[in-house]
Amino acid sequence: MTPPADTLSASQELKSNLPDELLLPWQHLQEVSTRLRQVIRGKEDVIEAVLIALLAEGSVLLEDVPGVGKTTLAKSVSRLIDLEYQRIQCTPDLLPADILGGPIYLQSKGEFEFRPGPVFCNLLVADEVNRASPRTQSALLEAMAESQVTIDGERYDLKHPFMVIATQNPAGFEGTFPLPESQLDRFLFRLTMDYPDMESEIDLLLDQSEAEPVAGLKPVMHADELTLLQTWVRQIRTDRKVAAYVVDLATATRQDSRLRVGCSPRGSKMLMRASQARAVLMGRDFVLPDDVQQLATAVLAHRVSTRHGTATSNESRQIVASIVDQVPVPV
Repeated sequence: MTPPADTLSASQELKSNLPDELLLPWQHLQEVSTRLRQVIRGKEDVIEAVLIALLAEGSVLLEDVPGVGKTTLAKSVSRLIDLEYQRIQCTPDLLPADILGGPIYLQSKGEFEFRPGPVFCNLLVADEVNRASPRTQSALLEAMAESQVTIDGERYDLKHPFMVIATQNPAGFEGTFPLPESQLDRFLFRLTMDYPDMESEIDLLLDQSEAEPVAGLKPVMHADELTLLQTWVRQIRTDRKVAAYVVDLATATRQDSRLRVGCSPRGSKMLMRASQARAVLMGRDFVLPDDVQQLATAVLAHRVSTRHGTATSNESRQIVASIVDQVPVPV
């Protein structure tokens, strides 16, 4: 993925392509992006992806070693967009009820009362999600896929907007449970933050010499403005040639000899939605093939399975990236 387009040129696109009522929310979103880059140094591509996921109503899985800023990024987003934020630290003894909530008996009333869990928020951060047991991991499936949970046979709608940012340690760390394919498929992006470059890490040290930058962040965007942009994402125009390009990429993953399982139709749908969201982030009311090309690897790599069960996520990304390079881009 490439860094966001220049703000001035994107603003000029917006004024000519998006409705006037979206101008202020879009400008606020650009301010969120600017503030995030001041806290998370040298990770413009990751910041762009998280904002695209917000617009596309998708969830993000950040996979990397501890201490590179995964949780800081999530907390910064919640503070800048005035979202209700909850964080859960996943451990092997964490139960589904610890995430979803459940009935509590009130002795004073002589009856049970439902107490909502952390999932009833706008932005849920699941730290080290692969340390939780598979049973607990699956508690997030319905929430991410349908923005609802079912507890004791009763359905509860989650708040809107709703997003999960989950972090996980790389495979091989002690005490981890690999996420099943069905749960990985619910994440719009699987990203790695990696270590910052030297200059960015120096800036980070100087920024945090007196106080944590996150503590001073104030909301610059309201949740209802984000909802307005999310609604518009679904209305972004997509040419049939662009849609065909998405299908061509998905089909190529299904036919590649290096892959055992290719991208599902859900993956195609998510790639299209992410491309629409990127168009809005860039200030356009139409999708370009470049949007699809830029996002394809991040959207599709975790939705395929290699023929070697021991292959790492980085190998899957390399295979999908090579497929993206080979599939012709429509003109």
